[in-house]
Order: sequence, then C-alpha cells, then structure tokens
Amino acid sequence: MPRLPSAPPAVTSVQRDVHRRDFLRWLAASPVLASLGGLAALEPILAQEPWPPARRQLEELVERAQDALDVFDLQRVAEATVPPAHYGYIMTGVDGESTYRHNREALERLRLRARRLVDVSRLDTSVTLFGRRWPTPIVVAPCGSQSAFHPDGELGTARAAAALDHLQVLSTVSSTAVEEVNQARGEPVWYQLYLAPVGPGSWEGATALIRRSVNAGCPTLVYTVDLQGGSNRLTGERWARLDDRDCASCHRPGGEASPVKPMLRGLPSGAPDPGLGRSTTWETLPRLRDVTDQNFVVKGIMTGEDAELSVQYGVDAIWVSNHGGRSEGAGRATIDALPEIAQAVGGRIPIIIESGFRRGSDIVKGLALGATAVAVGRPYLWGLGAFGQEGVERALSILTRELEITMRAIGAPAVGSLGPETVVRS
Repeated sequence: MPRLPSAPPAVTSVQRDVHRRDFLRWLAASPVLASLGGLAALEPILAQEPWPPARRQLEELVERAQDALDVFDLQRVAEATVPPAHYGYIMTGVDGESTYRHNREALERLRLRARRLVDVSRLDTSVTLFGRRWPTPIVVAPCGSQSAFHPDGELGTARAAAALDHLQVLSTVSSTAVEEVNQARGEPVWYQLYLAPVGPGSWEGATALIRRSVNAGCPTLVYTVDLQGGSNRLTGERWARLDDRDCASCHRPGGEASPVKPMLRGLPSGAPDPGLGRSTTWETLPRLRDVTDQNFVVKGIMTGEDAELSVQYGVDAIWVSNHGGRSEGAGRATIDALPEIAQAVGGRIPIIIESGFRRGSDIVKGLALGATAVAVGRPYLWGLGAFGQEGVERALSILTRELEITMRAIGAPAVGSLGPETVVRS
C-alpha cells in the first residue's frame, strides 16, 4: 500500500512574520497597490483571512556564503537582511520595469551552439583591457552607497575583487573615498564619473574630481552618460514605503543623501556649467579628455550610431549599458543592442557590457556577441548585502565557475573561441 504524504510542518510564528513581510514587500512593489487603497486598507483583510502560501521557508535561506549554489540564493538572503528601502534601491528599475525585465528575457531567449570533441583540458578565460591581462572577463561594476547594504561596503567589495583578481570600478557616489578603496583593492581601481545632476554641477567641481582620481592612481575614467534626464524609479519608492526606520540621520527630506558623499565633499562649487548635466553633448567629451590622460571610457551606449560617434570622438572603450534598467524605460536590452554596436566598432576599441547578467552562460553570450568583458552589479550587491565581503567573493566565484563550466560544455577552450556563430535565437 503506498505511503500517504505526511502533513506539511506547522508554520511557526517567526515564519509567518517573514512570509507576511515578504508578501507586503511584493505588494508594495506592485502597481496594483494604489488601486487597492494602500497597505493600511489591506491590514484588516489580512488579519481576518488565512495567510497566503509562503514564497519560501526560512530553511531555504542559506546560512553561509559558501552554501549559496547560485547568485539567486544570495539575493534571497539579501532581501531578508538588507533594510527595505536599501534593498529597493538595489532592485529598482524605472516605470513599469520593462527595461529591467527585458534585460533578462533577451538573454534567456539566446541559445548556445555546443561543439563536441574539442580539447578543453586547458581553459583560458583571460581578457586584456588597455594592456592589462585579467584572468576573468567579469568586471565589478560601479554602484554607489554600498555601506547601505552592509557595513563592509566598498571596502569589502574591493577586498573580494582583490582576492579573486577582478577589475573593479568605483562609483562617483560611493560611500567610501577612492584612496581607501584603492588601498583595500591593493591597486588603483577604475573610476566612474557622473556629472550633474548626479555628480558635481560645475566644471570646476568636475575637473577637481577627475584630478583627484588621477592623483589616486586610477588608470581609467568611465564617464557615464545615461542619467542626464533623471530616472523614474517607482519600485524603489514603493520599497521605501515599507521601511519604518527613522532615516533622518542619513537622508534629508525628499530622500537626498546626507552627509555629502566622500568624493563630492569639498569640491569647488563654481557656476553651473551649460555644457554639463542635461545639456551635455558630444562636445563635452574632448573637454573631459583635455583634463586627463587616463584611459577614457563612455558608459551608457545603446546604439550603433552612438558607438561610431564614440570612436570618432576618440574614446578608448565603449560600455554598453542601460544602467541595469534603472536609467530609462526604452525597454531595449543591452544584449540586443550589442551586435550593432560591435559591428560599428569593428574591433577598433574594447567593448564592455552590463545589465541583466546573472549566470556564467549569460557572460558567454555577451562575449560571443562582441563584448571584450562583462560587468555585473546586482549579483555581487546581493552577496554584499547577504554576507559582506564573503558574499561578494561567493557571487564572483559562482559566476566564474559557471563561466568555466559553460565554456567547456560548448567546446570553447578560450574566450577567443567564442563568436557570433556560438549563439542562436530561440
């Protein structure tokens, strides 16, 4: 006689609280919230009705970084441990999240063509950028305010990048100064530059910030151009409404960060420059190039036309990015933009791509379609929020291992073995 399935274990009060919080977080991020009258209107209903099925049990959360099997294990822990407003900052896209969603969907529509009977006993995952060889094509993308996710902050990220020898790029709005990050990394990182409205609003402030990065030894400047119009981050706002902490010590009314970020503190104010912020044009590039002899990368390129203009204006590399779906609601995935950009560049300068990459197989797809390197943001931030430096190391290790497994599985012994013929669309 077959054994009947046992009854599911009783849900403890702690588990019930976690499930309730998870459901409310999901609901707060949903566009239907406003039509329902807000969370306050739902509380009497939730108090009377049986609780919805749990999204996960507490035991499904890994307790140690090394127990994470993929980066999504780290995401689940970060969701449970990072303050709601700060987790929302990591997870938000813009508008209805179409760009954020399509970044993943486009990667998942691609299939890899696996070749057989290829010697993959010796695997070479290295790439070269500006004469520097890196053992992996996985780049630690810039993200601001990392101390909001874990006390280790950018220093933990830098130590993790150093331990595994990854290229790291530091944000203008980091919560730690570049000099400290360089010391933790063991060598100068690349430096990302925002101009107004996110960064310094005057030419004097901008040039002072660039010179500080030069004096710190940063070999490369990554000028980010996809936030000139601001961004409509609704999901972040909804998550923030679930945060019942007193944020007055860190934020001014309206959410403006306080105190001023370390890299923006003490910059000369100067008069607002008509060539910065929303009035920035291609003519801004030579002005910036005249300030520094660093390698100059433009981040935020999404079309072949702009890739060609970038080359014409003398940039040293292109970074294909829609800011992880956080800058604009155009809906186009970076992996969909990559082929036309690679064609326009024609191998003249390196191409870095980001936005939506969560698996080693995703990284293979980016390399195959023309990228020199692939940057990741949310995966290592999930690791940071979950376990600090150990979590960042685990996220990077998982992605590297998945990359190696995928390359061997499809018969690609080196990054140079990958090409457009490696990928087909479903």
